Amino acid sequence: MGMRGKLGRFGRQRRIQRTAREVFDWRQLRPGQGEAMDHLLQGRDVLVVMPTGSGKSATYQIPAQLLDGPTIVISPLIALQRDQMLSLAERNAGGAVVVNSAQRAGSSESSLEQIRAGKAEYVFLSPEQLAKPDVVDRLIAARPSLIAVDEAHCVSAWGHDFRPDYLQLGRVIERLGHPPVIALTATASPPVREDIVAVLGLRDAQQIIRGFDRPNISLRVRRFSEEAAKRRALVQDAAGRSGLGLVYVATRRDATAYAKELSAAGLRAEAYHAGMKASERERVHTLFSEDGVDVVVATSAFGMGIDKPNVRYVLHSAPPESPDSYYQEIGRAGRDGEPAEAVLYYRSEDLGLRRFFAGGKPDEEMLHRLATLLHRHDGAVAARALRDTLDIGASKLTGLVNLLQHTKAVEVNDRGDLRYAERGPAPEEATADAMEIDESRRRVDDSRIDMMRGYAETTACRRRYLLEYFGEPHAPTCDNCDNCVAGAVETTEIDTPFPIHSDVIHASWGPGTVMREEADRITVLFEDVGYKTLSLGAIQRESLLTLASTATSARSTS
Repeated sequence: MGMRGKLGRFGRQRRIQRTAREVFDWRQLRPGQGEAMDHLLQGRDVLVVMPTGSGKSATYQIPAQLLDGPTIVISPLIALQRDQMLSLAERNAGGAVVVNSAQRAGSSESSLEQIRAGKAEYVFLSPEQLAKPDVVDRLIAARPSLIAVDEAHCVSAWGHDFRPDYLQLGRVIERLGHPPVIALTATASPPVREDIVAVLGLRDAQQIIRGFDRPNISLRVRRFSEEAAKRRALVQDAAGRSGLGLVYVATRRDATAYAKELSAAGLRAEAYHAGMKASERERVHTLFSEDGVDVVVATSAFGMGIDKPNVRYVLHSAPPESPDSYYQEIGRAGRDGEPAEAVLYYRSEDLGLRRFFAGGKPDEEMLHRLATLLHRHDGAVAARALRDTLDIGASKLTGLVNLLQHTKAVEVNDRGDLRYAERGPAPEEATADAMEIDESRRRVDDSRIDMMRGYAETTACRRRYLLEYFGEPHAPTCDNCDNCVAGAVETTEIDTPFPIHSDVIHASWGPGTVMREEADRITVLFEDVGYKTLSLGAIQRESLLTLASTATSARSTS
């Protein structure tokens, strides 16, 4: 049904609407869906940022029907792959298969053969499968017409679900001929969006960002000075609620401890964390999905890909490492549109634990050894041989290679082998540059922790604070957060010399974008140091900040 470039916009939209109705029985598309589909049908790459439950998967499912060749869907979640495959099986959509580690070798072989033979329109793979040259070769032969990367924030070292296996997807996309690519995520602040575009190698990517505001979720923060008082209050709060709930905690130990206390309070409570056996995690997942539990107490390991409509509350026993994580986690409440509540239990000391988790520099000596080994070797070296020589694991090697790739010192070929770039910097220079890149990332991570403190301690509208962090403007008040309900929020419009979303240049920190404005301060996202909250009085008094357009015009007239 190939149609790229053959129809005008009206014709494409008509085909999209007809396919939605006839194949998927969707009578109306949601905001942003049709726009994303239209870009794909014109051969463009697209980055879609929409909340879970807003229909992100539709943005590739419909174009897949209108383009010749199979659609590759890359997702880290085997359960989600299975659910989407079963959903497509109920439609006359051309068939779907999966290729993942949970299958027997014969089943994966059968799936790949169906794709090659043109008997399946969709193939769902985990990123780990695309590290296998034979799998990629089979997909190349099938000539895919579309690639969808789900949970795309996993490519970003600034994203809270970073996965090293995603780092090679840009190279794989090129090997597959770089058909139109759609990257999908439920939450991505501006630095994460930039990382997604860069790592995946998206070309002139159209960014579609919709629907961050969840007005049915009430936002509240409860502040404490003592840890014991905070724990008692959270348990008492959860025990007094009806409906399904989630409690997010910082550590595995807390997951177990809070679950025991909530069980003792009469709730059907279960703990969930990455240290549990897979069978136990699956059991808790099933209970949660089937309403067989009142509350799940979990680390951040629980939640990616969950689309449960009737979660009535999300409580946090401590602030997560960034507003990105927080908004993703509270967004699991109230997906049915009914009232829900998100409460952060906050001690300022809790942020110290987050800084500890965020710490940890890369091994500079190991970086230099890796760079030197590759520099001295004539030709490509297999990753396994490097791991054996350096005595490090696959994940650590991937992280080091990623840093060296950013310095243009190391290249990875189609087979995943590594070689030193012909015109790359010397190993010493590459190592120093890599450490500087990592330091910049850690400064941004640190600034995101500061933004989480800002959310917890703000006296302004909390919803506006979160939405402006993601670059989505909002009215001064929302009437559904504790500060607005208390009537403490200033409602007059702010007139600052640095409007929200304006590009600015700081005397020390360089270029940035204004993300938030208040009566006496602004928050700017800088490329190298992350988020900074600046006093308007100080920056104007000392001429520290200028609008980028002003600075450009000043240079051009001098």
